[in-house]
This record gives sequence, structure tokens and C-alpha cells, in this order.
Amino acid sequence: MRKKILVIEDDAAIKLGLHTALVDEGYEVHAASTGQDGLKIANDKSPDLVILDATLPGMNGYEICEHIRGNGACIPIIMLTADTNGKDHKSKPETGADEYLSKPFSIRELIGRVKDNLHRIELAQSKAKGIPETNGTTPKSKFSFGVAVVDFKRHEVYKEGKRQDVTNREFKLLEYFIQHPGEVLTRDRLLDEIWGYSFYPTTRTVDNHVLRLRKHVEPNPEHPVFIKTVRGAGYLFDLG
Repeated sequence: MRKKILVIEDDAAIKLGLHTALVDEGYEVHAASTGQDGLKIANDKSPDLVILDATLPGMNGYEICEHIRGNGACIPIIMLTADTNGKDHKSKPETGADEYLSKPFSIRELIGRVKDNLHRIELAQSKAKGIPETNGTTPKSKFSFGVAVVDFKRHEVYKEGKRQDVTNREFKLLEYFIQHPGEVLTRDRLLDEIWGYSFYPTTRTVDNHVLRLRKHVEPNPEHPVFIKTVRGAGYLFDLG
């Protein structure tokens, strides 16, 4: 199930940029321009993480954060602030925010913080339930093939010892291939399993992601030996 991210930001350009980047990472994204609308979405959708602007008009970000925490929600909250020196940052006990990120910020850094916070919550929930640290139905914490190593706990991929810059969607696609070795996977099946029924990409979207994924794991992406194309059918993860 895709993680739900709520973005509360009144700057249209920033909100659109965040929405696009997070969707590309495979998250389900909900967005609001005001605190009142954001709180309503938070109550209706129960997001897994909130990205919140500190300087919203009317009800500001600190007040929104206090409302969310006041309702008993312990979800991660990343506060965006225009302050560059941290002087206007209220303390965590006051607001309940988990992290602060000053504008202008790097989308890559924000995505990294989103992943870290979601991973932290998942580990805490697993430990509370007494569940061993695993990644879905993948039995091992790491998986190696050819020149690639996949770390399921950290959501990282290495090729010849070098960490690859893979998106969340690419990682999920690779994980699904590893979970179904020797099985022909149609493009429609991959769309349903990786993108979800509520998203409407074309089968070409799968092809583009596979092309990028091959660059991260194949010894020679131009002549793949692991993620093979089955003409007229789909793709096959072949371990030989």
C-alpha cells in the first residue's frame, strides 16, 4: 500500500513542485493551501506524513501542528520555514514537529527526510508488534545478483559497490522483480502492482522505468542479462 503524504503549502509553485516530486517517488499525495483545508484532509485521509509550511496566512504552521498533535496523531511532521538561521524555530516539545527545513531547500534532501521519517515509524511500529525487521514479503535484508546489491532495509541499491540514485518507484519495481524470479510479468500487472489502480499511466511508463532501472543494476544496460524483455508479453527477472 502506498504511503500517504499531506502537503500544506500556500505557495502554488512550491506546492506543485512537491506534489510532482512525491508522486514520482510513488507516494499518494494530498495537498492544501490553507490550514483549515489541511486539517480537514488530515482528519479525512489519515496521512502517514505531513509537510507543513510554517508561515501560512491565517492559521500558521505551528498552530496547525499543535492541532494535529492535539488530536493524538503521532505521524511525522516536516516543517518548512523561510528562516535561514533557525531563530524562529520553536522547539519540538512546543509544536510537535519532527524536523525543520529552511527555504529554499533541495527536493532531494526533502525526499531523503521523508524516507527517513517513514522508515523510522515503520521500525517503531514493527518493534511494538514484535515483528522482525523485514521488507514486505522479501525474506532477506539484502539480495545480490551480478554486480548489484539491494538493501531492502535501507531502500538502497549498489552497483559495483557504488550507491545508485534510484527513485522510490524504481526500488519498488526492482523489489517486485526480485520477488517474482523466472515469472513473465506483463506491463499491465506491473502497473497495477507498482503504480496502483488509482493512478493512470501508460504501459510506456513501465518501459521507461525499466530502462532506468537497468542502468542501476545491469553490467551492460544495453544488453541486459537479468531484467529481460519478453517480446509481446512483458518482462522477466532471470537469475540464470
